[in-house]
Amino acid sequence: MSASFCEPSSLYRGQLNAMEMALYNKIFAESKTIAVVGLSSNPSRPSYGVSRYMQSMGYRIIPVNPNETQVLGERALARLEDIQVPVDIVDIFRRPEAVPPIVDSAIRISAKIVWMQEGVYHQEAAALARASGLIVVMDRCILKEHMSWAYSVQHASQPSIKAS
Repeated sequence: MSASFCEPSSLYRGQLNAMEMALYNKIFAESKTIAVVGLSSNPSRPSYGVSRYMQSMGYRIIPVNPNETQVLGERALARLEDIQVPVDIVDIFRRPEAVPPIVDSAIRISAKIVWMQEGVYHQEAAALARASGLIVVMDRCILKEHMSWAYSVQHASQPSIKAS
């Protein structure tokens, strides 16, 4: 995996537009559980830092990686189908060619959202997910988008000060 996935160089990308706010209000305000496919226990990996941030924001993180036993204090599972609780977001830290079977699994477990991290996109898998009723986000870092959403929510609720 390339280090280009969610580089910390530009974590906050600015205030969101109205369409992004509507989408992210639905995603971030209504979601509680994120299954992270490809989550590594290596703190230098982007999947670890991103998941640690989302966990610190109150989301339950479920690591999905057959090569791990535990990550961020949670037992790692080999497959999405091994998860015993409802999953809101399936966050994918895998190469694009690995996406179709992950999307198939996300559909099988009735996830609500498929999130493909920066550098990860697969149009056919996205179309299948959408046709099955899932929300799809491609080629975006969930950490950056959450930070931008949180900033926008905070600043939208502050009254503006007008000079007299």
